[in-house]
Amino acid sequence: MFLLEFARDPMTVAAIAPSGPGLARLATAAVPRTGEPVVVELGPGTGAFTEVIQQRLAGRGRHVAVEVNARFAQQLADRHPAVEVVLADAQNLATVLSERRLHRADVIVSGLPWAAFAETRQRGVLSAVTATLAPDGVFTTFAYVHTRWAAPARRLLRSLRAGFDEVLVTRTVWANLPPALVYCCRRPTFTG
Repeated sequence: MFLLEFARDPMTVAAIAPSGPGLARLATAAVPRTGEPVVVELGPGTGAFTEVIQQRLAGRGRHVAVEVNARFAQQLADRHPAVEVVLADAQNLATVLSERRLHRADVIVSGLPWAAFAETRQRGVLSAVTATLAPDGVFTTFAYVHTRWAAPARRLLRSLRAGFDEVLVTRTVWANLPPALVYCCRRPTFTG
């Protein structure tokens, strides 16, 4: 299914295979194992990160998954009934949360294809993230190693460093197809 959706719309799927388990564990490590956190997942696709987030939450808190692909959203909702799957664009995150009477997210985990986004789209999604993330919240996203030096990827990293007080770059997950690394961003420094 993933490859078929890539063929149908490579600019929104932007990968030929879902993220592997090593990348999923690293990208979701910020999800707390205690408390009642609000966790938002952007671009969950077929649910590689969703599964790990659900394991970490173990029935606690709220997990809202925002997916723009209707087929992926339906499959995700069927497989994970505890997840609030929303068919929407990540740029509309404030509206998605407001409709659920949620004011902020404690953790936002992104599986979005940043390298496929134009500058205005990157900026729009990052503005939505910083506007909805709690002041002590964490935003994680990943980049493929082979695209890290491309203009969209460099622009993303510059924007992350401008929008967050701290941006940590993890080790490379070589076992992922393709190899990837995670950006772990804390303390948003601007909103909207």
